[in-house]
Amino acid sequence: MMRFATPSALALVAGLTLATAMTAPNAHAQNLPDDLVRLDILDGGETRDGTVLGAVRVTLSDGWKTYWRTPGDAGIPPSFSWQGSQNVANVEITWPAPEVFLTSGYQTLGYHDQMILPVEITPLRAGEPVTLKGRVWIGICREVCVPSQLNFDHTLDTSAKRNPAIVAALASRPFSAREGGVKSATCRLAPTEYGMKVTANITMPSAGGTEIAVIEPGSPYLQAGNTQARREGRVLVAETEFYSVDDSLVAVDRSAVRITVLGNSHAVDIQGCTTG
Repeated sequence: MMRFATPSALALVAGLTLATAMTAPNAHAQNLPDDLVRLDILDGGETRDGTVLGAVRVTLSDGWKTYWRTPGDAGIPPSFSWQGSQNVANVEITWPAPEVFLTSGYQTLGYHDQMILPVEITPLRAGEPVTLKGRVWIGICREVCVPSQLNFDHTLDTSAKRNPAIVAALASRPFSAREGGVKSATCRLAPTEYGMKVTANITMPSAGGTEIAVIEPGSPYLQAGNTQARREGRVLVAETEFYSVDDSLVAVDRSAVRITVLGNSHAVDIQGCTTG
């Protein structure tokens, strides 16, 4: 089924036809391209820190798109299971800055034609083989949207040379707060009828053009509504509302809040905010 970020996004169904939930190999049953989607793991070799670099590459048929970790008004964010992996203590994903799409008046965030997510693996035991095994659930859309499950099982080549595709994906990540010239980021919290309103004031240079902000709660027990952003001189003001996923009290840890600013020239990833 389609997962929507906010209740207002339900109207998007009027503009899209949602295909029956399926795995990618069954896509032909819905008269979709046989090469609709495929997944492979790229090798990036061992780093100087002893971690192992790789990437999850999802290749889509021409004209199709998939979603960023926060999809926007509507969509299915990628969800990973690493169950079955061997000699893996930790997997850290780098998300390249997403594109902004407008569909039937709704704004979504993602990637067209191809998504490459660099992964840095910390081995449990240094010097032994590292195998990534598991599955990823993604939504892929064009005129129809297809929820798909893709499996992977790959032993990484620690002697692999530098991979240009991984290098390009890493270079496409948002700037850090320091790189983006962020002077301060504060968050003011105010209870609402259903959750907690969050107002972020970010002192930073413009990222170019009309800036789009995404505020993530950094907690599996909270979900965020749409973020509205506006410029007040040197300060970007971004507002959203956090809701509990299980109707419990909404408790916000400002240090876990993540704010991403997307502009025409670059994006900025801000980890945490202070009392404002």
